[in-house]
Amino acid sequence: MMNHDTSETRDTLFVASGAALVVLGVGMLLAALAVRRTLIGGLSSFLPDQEGAHGIGGVIPDVERYLKLRAM
Repeated sequence: MMNHDTSETRDTLFVASGAALVVLGVGMLLAALAVRRTLIGGLSSFLPDQEGAHGIGGVIPDVERYLKLRAM
């Protein structure tokens, strides 16, 4: 019984550490300005063109504005 509990704890630790590494990696990639611009440019080509702030297409200009403010 004791070995089974240790195995579950170890598996949980591996999953949590893997998720933390993924978040860290994505954060480091998005820290580069060129990567952010490429990502936002790529997303805008996949999203439908919509007027106004309805849907996901209206969020992209807000994200771009936030990233510009953050870079200041």
